Amino acid sequence: MKTIVLLLVAFTMAACVQQPGSGTDPLSEGPSIVEVRHIDGKYRLYVNDEAFFVKGAGCEFGPCAQVAYHGGNAFRTWRTDNGKQTGREVLDLAWDKGLMVMMGLDVGRERHGFDYDDEEAVAAQLEQFRKEVMELKDHPALLGWGIGNELNLHYTNLKVWDAVNDIARMIKEVDGNHVTTTMLAGIGKTEVEYITQNCPYLDFISIQMYGDIINLEKRLKESGYDGPYLVTEWGATGHWEMPETEWGSPIEQTSAEKAEAIRQRYKKAILADDNNCMGSFVFLWGQKQERTPTWYGLFTEAGEKTEAINVMEYFWTGQKPEHKAPQILDISIEGKGGRFDNVRLTSNDDHIALIRVEHPDLQNLSVRAEIMPEPDELSEGGDFEQRPETIGGLITAASISEIHFNVPPNSGAYRILVYVSDKHNNAATANIPFYVE
Repeated sequence: MKTIVLLLVAFTMAACVQQPGSGTDPLSEGPSIVEVRHIDGKYRLYVNDEAFFVKGAGCEFGPCAQVAYHGGNAFRTWRTDNGKQTGREVLDLAWDKGLMVMMGLDVGRERHGFDYDDEEAVAAQLEQFRKEVMELKDHPALLGWGIGNELNLHYTNLKVWDAVNDIARMIKEVDGNHVTTTMLAGIGKTEVEYITQNCPYLDFISIQMYGDIINLEKRLKESGYDGPYLVTEWGATGHWEMPETEWGSPIEQTSAEKAEAIRQRYKKAILADDNNCMGSFVFLWGQKQERTPTWYGLFTEAGEKTEAINVMEYFWTGQKPEHKAPQILDISIEGKGGRFDNVRLTSNDDHIALIRVEHPDLQNLSVRAEIMPEPDELSEGGDFEQRPETIGGLITAASISEIHFNVPPNSGAYRILVYVSDKHNNAATANIPFYVE
C-alpha cells in the first residue's frame, strides 16, 4: 500500500512548466522561477509556484527529446555545450518538448590535474562560468545549475568546495531565479560536514549512486545529511560493483537484469524517501563506451531502446508501453559455461553462444552479434574511453537461440556481444567475456 501511495505522489507531481510558444523566441517568455520549498515536512522543487518532482534522465549526446515522449519532464547535462549543441540549443530543444534542464557547469577536477591552490586558475574558471550563466540564465527551460560532477572522486583538497560555493554565490548574484547544487559520487560525512558549514549558496546536495543506491537511506544517515536532494545519476549496477573474471573483465548484466534492477531501485530508493528526495535523473539517456558499449546506455549504439526505458515510462506515466522490448534472459557458450564461469577458448576454434530470449513475437525478432577485445585504456568516473574495434568476420551465423562464431587468432581478453531487436526499434543486449589461449 505504501508503494502505491508513493507512486501516486510521483505521478501527480507532473512538470508544471510554461508551455512552448508557437514559433516565438523562448526568451520572450522570461525565466522560470525555481526554488526549494519545505512544506508539511516535505522538500520539493517548485517551478513558477507549482510543485515539480523531477522525472528525468541524464542526457549527453543522446536523444534528449525522447524523454518527453516517454513521460519524463526533465534532463540534465554535464556541461553547457552538449556534444554538437550549444547550451542555448539544448534549452531550446527542451522548451520545444516541454522539458526542463538541470544545466551542468564543467568544474575542473583534481584528478584531471586542476589545482585548487592556484588562485589565478580558480578565478579564471569562475569568470568563465559567469559568462556561461549570463548567456543562459533567462531561458524558461532552465531548471537549475549543477556545479561540477563528482568533484569528490579521488580528491584531497577541500578547497574545491570553496570554489563551488563561490560559483554558487556568483550565480545567486547574477541569476536569482534558479537553484544551485553540486553532484557527489555517493555521499560521505567529510563532504557533507564541509559543504554544510562552508557552502551556504548551494541550495541542496545531489547524489550519484548505482548498485549501492539500494542503501541510500543508510548512507544518508551515516553522512549526517538530512536536507533536500536530487539523485542525479543512478541506473545499472556499476562495473566496479560487479564480479570480475580471473583476468579482470567485469561481468555485465543483461538488459533484462538491468531493467529489473532499475525497477527495484526506483521503488525502494527514489520513491521511498517522500520527505527529502525531490526526484532523479536516470543514467544514461543515450549510449556511451564504458567497459562495454552497452553497460550504461538505455539506448544501443544503433539508437534502439532497451527494456529499462519501458520501466521508466511506466514509472513516469503509470501506463505500460504499447510495445515491450525483447529480453535476453541469459547467455552462455556451449560446453564452456556462462558469464560467471571464466570461459577460456582456444584460438581459431569454432563455438556457439547460446541465448535465451523471451518476447511475445519471437518470429519477428532479428539478431546480430560482434566480438571485440577488452578496452586497452580504462576510464575513471565516466571519463572518455575509446571503444574497441569490432573484429570482422568472426560471426558466422546468428539465430534467436544460437550465435556461431570463430575464436580470434590472438591470445587475450575478448567479449562477444549479442543484440536482439524488434520491428519497433526496441532491443535486448547481453554479452559474455572470454579469454583466448
